[in-house]
This record gives sequence, structure tokens and C-alpha cells, in this order.
Amino acid sequence: MVPCKRPAVFLSLAVLLSSLTACANSPVAKNLEESLAADSRLENNSVIFGKAKQTEAQQQQQSTVQLPADFPSDIPLYTNAQLQEVTPSSSGVSTRWLSSDPSNIIESFYRSSFQANNWQILQQPTDQQSNVIAARRNDLQVKVSIQPKSVSNPAPNQPQTNTELLIEYGGNVAATAQPTAATTPSETNNQVAQPGDPQFIGPIPPTSVSQPANTPDDSKTTSEFSDLNKVPPELRQHIQDLAALGVLSIESNAGKSDTATTTNQFEPSKIITRREYARWLVAANNAMYANNPAKQIRLASESVQSAFSDVPKTNPDFPEIQGLAEAGLIPSPLSGDSTEVLFRPDAPLTREQLILWKLPLDTRQALPGANLEAVKQTWGFQDVGKIDPKALRAVLADFQNAEQSNIRRVFGYTTLFQPKKPVTRAEAAAALWYFGTQGDGVSASDALKLKRSPQQ
Repeated sequence: MVPCKRPAVFLSLAVLLSSLTACANSPVAKNLEESLAADSRLENNSVIFGKAKQTEAQQQQQSTVQLPADFPSDIPLYTNAQLQEVTPSSSGVSTRWLSSDPSNIIESFYRSSFQANNWQILQQPTDQQSNVIAARRNDLQVKVSIQPKSVSNPAPNQPQTNTELLIEYGGNVAATAQPTAATTPSETNNQVAQPGDPQFIGPIPPTSVSQPANTPDDSKTTSEFSDLNKVPPELRQHIQDLAALGVLSIESNAGKSDTATTTNQFEPSKIITRREYARWLVAANNAMYANNPAKQIRLASESVQSAFSDVPKTNPDFPEIQGLAEAGLIPSPLSGDSTEVLFRPDAPLTREQLILWKLPLDTRQALPGANLEAVKQTWGFQDVGKIDPKALRAVLADFQNAEQSNIRRVFGYTTLFQPKKPVTRAEAAAALWYFGTQGDGVSASDALKLKRSPQQ
């Protein structure tokens, strides 16, 4: 019975095909053709490699927003951020961006990009205002505000948070971001780069490395500092001892200029630059160990090749900065840090840099290994995750110095280290008042007694 059904099936198909051919333009045929055709909505809303329809719409919207034609090419742009909006502002132009990357990664990108391209950092992220980086180069000022944002109704493969960036640029957009204690580029260059200026200290001649930075005949004494009343009481004695030792002496410029210049101001709240701290660090160490040449830092001569491309041999601070690099006390290509090709002498010194440069001169041995958990358990810092990995070992080693630790002496009791916060001149002086470990070190007061003992 089954074989007999096959001819009937073939006959039915033939009749159907004949009907369709004969009625190709009939309504029935068209309805049948449409029912068998592909859904046009699938072509317009296809999902490729798991990308959501919402993401595609966002990308189409973003493509319509373009940077201004005159957008400065010097401003670094984070590659994994999409431009959302461009609006004029009273001080320049504001651009808004979105990125799926964490805010700390974007913050690190902008900090390193500005530093690597010789921007002057006007403000770095701090714990009080941790989302703003302000920088200036020539007549261009830039302010980058970085803010994490929660994503409402995220797609299955979409992060729960985004990062919003506001990049404002113009002639004075970052003016309010500059700390009151910071200096302008011209002020910084005048005070720390020129040997004849009142704030210049050194360089120490290579032939006198075992002597203090200045002799009593050409330096101001502490009694001539007229603004020591502005120094916190707990730091005042440190500054007085170091100045009497010759480390913080201010070179007189009498007869070098017809313009009256105040030379008796210590300016304790002023932000100290990296070059000035390097100079003080060498001068303080060598003054502390004036009778122990084995512990002194040798100043570099002009015959060596500079470790940093922005500190040539003609730089007045070259002997100290190069000497620190030659001794391996600051990161440089000589110590295997191939990315540290710039010293950035006029950039503000940060807290973590102060500790990183100073601790090797306290311990006189290799710093111990460290991780975030170890530092958090010892110091209890809430912001331990913001400390640069290079500085973690120095911060942990400083804890072993108990009451003689630099952090305790300079900043007192604190649960916030604020590693990127700029250091003041008073804080830098307090750090240099004592060299060594707990029970085995020398203070500026001890060095003063040794210095005066032959005269008594």
C-alpha cells in the first residue's frame, strides 16, 4: 500500500507548481512569497559578535560628535574613551568623554603623559580632590576631571560602572586648580635654577664634598629668617638646626642686582620642587657625615654623561641630581628604570618621592620587599592602593624606624598617606633633620654639636 502513495504525492506537487506558475502575479502567490521571505527587521537590527542593539545606537550617536578643528594636538587623549559632547565655556572649551575603564587607570595615564611630555603639573589628584589633574605648557592650560559613574540598567556584558572625563582647555582653565603655595614657572626658574638668585643653594663644588653646602661667611643665619613664626611649632626646631648647619642657607645676592630682593624669607608653606629637594638631600647628608667620607654622596663631574635628558651638564643642579642617580638613590636608566628618562626638575616633590629618595640613606641597605597588604597592616593607611609600587618598599621600611620614621616626624599621626600630595619646604626640612634608623642615626642637632666642638 505504501509504494502506491508516491505517485499521488508527485502528482500533487506538479499540480501545485503549475498553479503557482500560472498565477505568478496573483494575490495568493504574493502572499505565499512574502511568508517565505526573510524578515527585513533582522537585516536592520542584526547582532554581530554579541554586540547589543543599544551599543550600536550609541556608537552612531558618538560618531556625530567631533572634536573642534583647532583642538590642540599636544593634549593627550585616552584611546579607550568616546567623545560625547563639546561645549564652549567661559575660559575655553569643555569636552566630555566616557570610558569603560576604571578611573585609576585613566588617572595614571594622564599623570604619566603630562610628565613625560614636559607639562608643568599645577594640581595632582589628592584625597581631598582626587579626580582633577591640571597642567600647563606654554600658553595652554588643561584641566582633566575624572569621575566614576554608575551605569543604569547595564546590558549583560556591559560593566556596572563607566568613567566620565571632562577635558577643559584654554588660556586659564586651570588657574583655580593651582595650589596657593605653588609657584609659577618663572618664579620656580628664578628661585631654583639661577645661582645668583636668593633661593639657590649650591651646587657644592666637587672638591669640597666633605664640607657643608655653604660656609658661615656667605650664608644667612637662622635668626635672619623673618617668617619662622609661620612654621608649625613641631617643625620649627628642625628648620633652625638645618639652617644653622648650612643646609638651608640662603645665598646673599648683595651687589649682584640693583633691585631690592628679600633674602630672609624661608617660605615654609611653599611647595618644594624636585631639584630643590635633591640639592637639600645631598647637602644634608654630607653635612651630617662631614667626618665620615664613606657615607657621603659624591657629586658628579661634567665628564660623565647625563642620566636625564632634561638635566644637561650645564644645569646648575647637575652635580647633585646626577650624583644621586650615580649612587642609585633615585630611579633612572642607570638603576634599570628605562622609563625614567626625565627628571622633571621643576615638578613638585610628592610625599612618596620624598620617602623613596630618603629611606636608602637611612637604612644604608637594600629595601625589603613589600606589598599593599603588608603596608596596610603596619601603617593602617586607608589609601595604600594609591602608593606607587616603587615607593611601597620605602614606606614599609620607614615603619621600622618607630618614632624616628620620616612619616611620623613630618606628618604626625595619620591614616591617610596621600602619596601624590606635594611637599612643602617645611616638611622637606623636617624629613632631612635625621638620618639613620632607630637608635643608630645622627640628627642635625648632633651634627651641630660636632661642628662647634673644636671652637669651644
